Amino acid sequence: MQSGKVPAPPIAKLLGMQLRDVSKGCVVMEMEATKKHWNPMHTLHGGVMCDIADAAMGSAFFTTLDDDESYTTVDLHIKFLKPVITGKITASATVVKRGRRLGYIECEIRNDEGELVAKADSSCIVLREEN
Repeated sequence: MQSGKVPAPPIAKLLGMQLRDVSKGCVVMEMEATKKHWNPMHTLHGGVMCDIADAAMGSAFFTTLDDDESYTTVDLHIKFLKPVITGKITASATVVKRGRRLGYIECEIRNDEGELVAKADSSCIVLREEN
């Protein structure tokens, strides 16, 4: 892991996300969904759920990197399973496969009652510093 720390992505501050748990290949992030995060139907905007999933999955993948490596997301897929109005949402991300060049990460997002509200997955590519 790079220098033993996982930096919170800058978007986390804007949306109110917080890192709750970090271990190699796993990250849990939380945020409080409020009216300011709503779409026109008065439910949590899907882009906000994508943001917390992407932040959690990227942070989980970050924990697998060596000091001379970075990464970028190649793709992200999300399935919205239940609407969220307001309340805490928790994104739990796990690196399922970490290869030399590619990684595959999965994420579950749950509401404050523990119900699964979305599932996401993404692929990341490892970037290495040129010598």
